[in-house]
Amino acid sequence: MENNGQKKDRRFIIIDRLYLVMAILPLIVGMVIKVLVTPASEGIEITGARIYFTIPMPLQDLPITESQVNSWLVMLTIFGLCLWLTHGLTERAETKRQLVCEFIVEKTDGLIASNMGEKYFSHFGPFIAAVMSLSALSSLITLIGLYTPTSDMNVVAGWAVVVFVLITYYKNKCGFVHYLKSFANPALLTPLNVISEIATPVSMAFRHYGNILSGSVISVLVASALQGLSKMLLGWLPGVLGDIPFLQIGLPAILSIYFDLFSGLLQAFIFAMLTMLYVSSGFPADDWEKLQAKRLAAKKVKTA
Repeated sequence: MENNGQKKDRRFIIIDRLYLVMAILPLIVGMVIKVLVTPASEGIEITGARIYFTIPMPLQDLPITESQVNSWLVMLTIFGLCLWLTHGLTERAETKRQLVCEFIVEKTDGLIASNMGEKYFSHFGPFIAAVMSLSALSSLITLIGLYTPTSDMNVVAGWAVVVFVLITYYKNKCGFVHYLKSFANPALLTPLNVISEIATPVSMAFRHYGNILSGSVISVLVASALQGLSKMLLGWLPGVLGDIPFLQIGLPAILSIYFDLFSGLLQAFIFAMLTMLYVSSGFPADDWEKLQAKRLAAKKVKTA
């Protein structure tokens, strides 16, 4: 019996470590790719996502960019983390890992309940957690030198389009005619209502993209300015000391904490909150309940 127990424990530890490797390896691969394909540069550069290669397509060629590759690496990392966190769950929490899992689930369900309501949206927890974790980790990978996908408009616009499709789906719950009528409520504001509908994914995409990109640009510009100022003021120092950018020590790290860490997490939270609010506010709950009551009454008449 002891041998069987030891084998189970050993197997559990091996699988546990494999899951951790699955979570860490994609980020390591990303850093290796970054080193191999990025040419050496003499100064600080502000560039977009690097294009690795292009796939010929009938209508338009498909470029495979740094942001696309890093997005997949982030998703693989999240997948590995989920496997590791949920490995060995028990009915009663016995490990800190399971406590973390339960904390995440409880907080996500709490956000759903307070912003969307449990009656129709209690199943939204996994989607909101996925949106928030994908956005947050995509912004945080800049801390290890990788290009953040949230600085690419194409990536963030793709997320906004997915959310917009979901919003439109719930707005059409009472039928397409009911959805069209909602634009004429009131009739005088119909053009503004149409513009507002189109502006929803645009505003979500530009808000997220703009905040992340502006933070990256500001950090790089400040670091570049400090490098030039250090060379101008302290370049007279003898030998190697004159080449060391002393003024770059400290301040860029503080800016990185705000723009990369705090702002990245904040934008992930805001994007998730907007998703919940837009979906829940677009769902015509009262009209849906009336429609369901009519259908139920008609069904009873047919069966009577």
